[in-house]
Amino acid sequence: MLVPFLAAIQVIHTGFEGARLERVEPVSATHFRCHLRGDVDQDKRNRQANWYYFRIDGAKGQDVIIDLTNLPGEYNYQLNRGAVTKDTVPVWSEDNVHWKHFESTEFDAAEPRLRLRLKPARNQVWIAHVPPYTNAHLKRMLDEFRHFSLFQIENEPKMPLLTIGSGKGKVIWLMFRQHAWETGSSWAGEGAIRFLLSKEAESIRREATFKIFPMADPEGVRVGNVRFNKAGYDLNRNWDVDDAVKMPEIAAQKQAIFKWLDAGNRIDLFLTVHNTETGEYLEGPPAVADELGPRFFAELQQHSTFAPTRPYFRAATTTTQGKPGRMNVAQGLYSARKLPAFVMEQMIAHNPKLGHFPTIEDRVAFGAQLVRAAVAATR
Repeated sequence: MLVPFLAAIQVIHTGFEGARLERVEPVSATHFRCHLRGDVDQDKRNRQANWYYFRIDGAKGQDVIIDLTNLPGEYNYQLNRGAVTKDTVPVWSEDNVHWKHFESTEFDAAEPRLRLRLKPARNQVWIAHVPPYTNAHLKRMLDEFRHFSLFQIENEPKMPLLTIGSGKGKVIWLMFRQHAWETGSSWAGEGAIRFLLSKEAESIRREATFKIFPMADPEGVRVGNVRFNKAGYDLNRNWDVDDAVKMPEIAAQKQAIFKWLDAGNRIDLFLTVHNTETGEYLEGPPAVADELGPRFFAELQQHSTFAPTRPYFRAATTTTQGKPGRMNVAQGLYSARKLPAFVMEQMIAHNPKLGHFPTIEDRVAFGAQLVRAAVAATR
């Protein structure tokens, strides 16, 4: 998208990886209504509009007003007012690298609409729901460590699977970015990978093996999707369905996991990391991990910035009984192989442990904390 104006601001731009808006409506030379583009699922339902990422050119020294609109959506077939609220304060950057949260916003719950005001010191400014993390970010990091010992990369770039460790001892699988908008999970993933490849983690690499899906929806991330793949399927549902055409991402992940198990290997803990707006929690399988789940939860609560908004809980066997296509990855892996598989959600809103909105640095630091907690919990 390239929206030019014969005015103070020259262009609002979305022609780069991960960028997303539906359309831009000028109100004045420096005031714009930016309509969010929502994803819908295979039933043309469950509209999700919790991702936006765009650049404003020609804004230097201008008092800019941006109204984020077209927010209402639907989740699990229930209408809602949208995921963009007064609690989800966006970020902005003047170099597309260093991001900071807006100091204040104005939320109109009646429309609903989120208004942003800024006066950039540079000619370009980027705005996003949360700090972006693209396939390019991942490639740059992997290139740093490509020749590192005890580190392997498979199936790149379609569905990269990383192996870090000696191949001995316990085995921990981590999955990040099943939903394209949840960039905080990728920053945590980068933190986990960087820590595992650091000198500090030498003993961990000797005693454990980590298998990591760092980017579970590469195509969705590339085009700036929200929650669904290009065929409209939620990649953290449908784990009780086999369809490599409509859901090639899940098919590739299942194939790798089951191949590992069928070769006689173990999985001591499987975790998928997600972001949500204001909730933070850990859920586990129905029964197989009655001791592991609470132990993992306690390690995270005591030794990380994990700030749970509810106690550890066991998940239902499936999200909607009797209706196929609703099992998430943890439910699907438990159902198929009785694996100790967990789902973690981390909030993008104000984190009480941190005392502020989570930053890139906070997410990266949490990645290292997550690794330590997983290792400690599986001892």
